[in-house]
Amino acid sequence: MKAPPGCLILLSILLSSSFSSFSLALSDGEASTIARHQLLALGNYGEVPRGDYKPYFEYNITFPNSRLKNAYIALQSWKKQAIYSDPKNFTSNWVGGDVCKYQGVFCAQAPDDPKLTVVAGIDLNHADIAGYLPAELGLLTDLAVFHINSNRFCGIIPDTISKLTLLHELDVSNNRLVGQFPSIVTTLKQLKYLDLRYNNFEGDLPHDLFHMPLDALFLNHNRFSSSIPENIGNSTVSVLVMANNNFCGCIPAGIINMPNLDELIISNSGLQGCLPPEVGNMKAKVISFSSNMFTGILPKSLSNLKNVEKLDLSNNNLTGVAMDNICRLPTLKSFNFANNFFNGEDNGCDPTSRKDIFIDDTNNCVPARPKQKSQQTCAEVVNKPVDCSKVKLCSKPQFPVVEKPQPPPAPQSPPPTPKPQPPPAPKAQPPPAPQSPPPTPKPQPPPPVQSPPPTPKPQSPPPVVYSPPPPVQFSPPPQVKPPPPPSPSVNLPPAPADEFILPPIIGATYPSPPPPSIPGYT
Repeated sequence: MKAPPGCLILLSILLSSSFSSFSLALSDGEASTIARHQLLALGNYGEVPRGDYKPYFEYNITFPNSRLKNAYIALQSWKKQAIYSDPKNFTSNWVGGDVCKYQGVFCAQAPDDPKLTVVAGIDLNHADIAGYLPAELGLLTDLAVFHINSNRFCGIIPDTISKLTLLHELDVSNNRLVGQFPSIVTTLKQLKYLDLRYNNFEGDLPHDLFHMPLDALFLNHNRFSSSIPENIGNSTVSVLVMANNNFCGCIPAGIINMPNLDELIISNSGLQGCLPPEVGNMKAKVISFSSNMFTGILPKSLSNLKNVEKLDLSNNNLTGVAMDNICRLPTLKSFNFANNFFNGEDNGCDPTSRKDIFIDDTNNCVPARPKQKSQQTCAEVVNKPVDCSKVKLCSKPQFPVVEKPQPPPAPQSPPPTPKPQPPPAPKAQPPPAPQSPPPTPKPQPPPPVQSPPPTPKPQSPPPVVYSPPPPVQFSPPPQVKPPPPPSPSVNLPPAPADEFILPPIIGATYPSPPPPSIPGYT
């Protein structure tokens, strides 16, 4: 599924903006309760996905084929057990055996057997449903499109999703999903569109992700914290958005090997170091490295970006001169290098002389230009230039923080070791004591009185026991996402007797692409 170039530019603008009003109407306690219920339900199937799902409800319905029967079990299990709030009554007509008439459910002829009608797509976008994804979704083996963005689904993506071997599009964005990157999706060989943005996924990105035959990959607004895998150059995506995460390290040089890349957005993600010269060989039309910690001067190779239309390097620590051969690139329409430490710009980069393109040079150190930094602020960086040919600034910022608390307890452990040595010193005094025993061995209580001090001293080892507390400092960071805006009152459907009633959020949505035209599903 390739979008036209004009759509890509509009999409990048939407994604690079600070969009924070997504589905957070659930409290952390409510989300945790839903996730716990999901884990209990998934436990019924063990770690290995099973095919013989046993429904928790009775039915007496005849179906045209077994695949529609499985779809009925999956959808009814989802509605009756895994949905806790449906303020828009989106699933109100999920009744009876004709699943093809369910709202948000789309049927088509099976690719392997045109005589069979199967469930080919599910689109619950913007339904504001609260709940979790049940294991029974693995019964929808003919599914090609699965869209649930802008809801309040919690918990994890179940491993049974691996059963959806025909899946082309998976959009679970703008929910409350958690855990490590759902590596199970890397087993979906037909997947072309993967959208995980605006969730609480964390940890490392798997290398297998960049071996998938994807066309679009959205990872922005999560909590991924690894470095970007070196094999990113193997990816076939045309759009890659990784903004607003907690990545570390530099931009891998292999990124230039991505053959189909049209858009690359890695803004506000904690990247550092110098921009590698290889960036100048990219063929992308939209490139954004804004709001990171890049330093040094711009590589001359940026003048080779013959296809770039939008280039955003704002909000970094870049220095040097904004070069004319960049600002006069043939297809350039927007160049933002504001909020850096550039101390010069060529005539072609002067916004007052360019009416054909948008240029933002504010809050830099360019003489005679308005809205620049103070001389004192500029001197702190400009007078200490970074030589990108010699300096490598790709160390993980977490390492110094983790290792610093460990040294303090180490120096505390040696002191107790010299302290136990004083006891032998008093024991060395017994030799004079044996000389005194002939007169009166017992009338010498003072020496025994001095011996008790050594007895408390052997208690000095307890200080060593206090060394473990430092690990307590490594607790996971709390969620820092903003609270949701107040939502209007809505009459909710009755909740199960043993469950809580969840408030609706309604709103805070954004569009996802329309279902593609997939062979076999016309």
